[in-house]
Amino acid sequence: MSSSVDGLAGGGTALLFALRLHSAVDPLKPRLERASADFSTASPAEAAAMLGSLAPASSSISQMSRNVSEAIRHYGRCYWELSKARLSMLVVATSGTGFVLGSGSAIDIAGLSCTCAGTMMVAASANSLNQVFEIQNDAKMKRTRQRPLPSGRLSVPHAAIWASTVGIAGTSLLAWKANYLAAGLAASNLVLYAFVYTPLKQIHPVNTWVGAVVGAIPPLLGWAAASGELPLKSVILPAALYFWQIPHFMALAYLCRNDYIAGGFRMFSLADASGRRTALVSLRNCLYMLPLGLLAYDWGLTSKWFALESSLLTIFISISALLFVHDRTSKNARRMFYGSLLYLPVFMSGLLLHRRPNEHHELMISEPTTKNVLLLSEVEVPEGNSSSDGQYKQKKNSTCKQARPPVAYASVAPFPFLPVPLYASPDSLLPYWM
Repeated sequence: MSSSVDGLAGGGTALLFALRLHSAVDPLKPRLERASADFSTASPAEAAAMLGSLAPASSSISQMSRNVSEAIRHYGRCYWELSKARLSMLVVATSGTGFVLGSGSAIDIAGLSCTCAGTMMVAASANSLNQVFEIQNDAKMKRTRQRPLPSGRLSVPHAAIWASTVGIAGTSLLAWKANYLAAGLAASNLVLYAFVYTPLKQIHPVNTWVGAVVGAIPPLLGWAAASGELPLKSVILPAALYFWQIPHFMALAYLCRNDYIAGGFRMFSLADASGRRTALVSLRNCLYMLPLGLLAYDWGLTSKWFALESSLLTIFISISALLFVHDRTSKNARRMFYGSLLYLPVFMSGLLLHRRPNEHHELMISEPTTKNVLLLSEVEVPEGNSSSDGQYKQKKNSTCKQARPPVAYASVAPFPFLPVPLYASPDSLLPYWM
């Protein structure tokens, strides 16, 4: 009897701990508190009866835990699909590559992480808004009808709030941790994709080229986040992305013509029954990528090995496009599509492998924080030699002009009302007032 009482006492202690732990979330809190207060004074038989009566409380806790877990999985899956996470990660990869290319020999890992996070949020917002606007079209197509909005797993207001929240958060993060140029590029790309490209898909086939511009901006965003500027050589990767997207989407549009017709999207391939113009446009844009490797080397972005590797890679995808031109079948279109999937990661890997540090970025970070100004009192004036004295005066004047900081010029005419900087010698300003 004593052992059973001890066992019940031990169980009571564990029960009291569990009751206090779950009292904040359990809807049966008053009942549990009364049971814990009466447990210590109850007999063994009454204690056993009380333990049995509290079984539903523990089952409700486990049920609540299962509900929370299922809700997390449900919404996580919906947000993943709504954001087109795989496509968004591709955008992040191009933006991160642009950041590395725009950096010097040392890469700011924290800045790279913030840039990638901000880009991911903005891309997720754009893709979510795209699905909000195209819910009726997606419901008509076989490959998109199971998305969260057409299938009814999420409501349109819920998706719109999600898209707005992550879009604002991503742009704000880029403005805070990178610079306003990167944030401006992100915001403009979001507007271009959601409010220009998306409605244009139902109006005119030029939407493919507008979408190519959208895909070309993220590398510029990354470069701007790293260096705060966009020099000419920063357009190499965006140009490759722009030209690459044409054969990639042309192959996809040719393979999914029936789906696009059902969805009401006006793609280039729909007005080309034979597929000849679609194939020729794909081949032409593949050929446009041929000189990019040479330009990358000539402009100092990469070493000469990248020029060779890029040319061989472009010839490979051009051959797949040429086969599609010669024989316009689904097999050849699929071959060109898979070739485009291989081209982009290999091209970006080559850029990173053979890149040269951004010299202008190196110059900016190595700039000294203080400037040494030559003081006239520290210069020894030679005595008794008029020629030497004249040479000294000429040398002194040239030295003073070179040593004067740019701010000093703002303190003389035509702005005489500005105060003279403390580090500029008053004597050196006299000739400029006359």
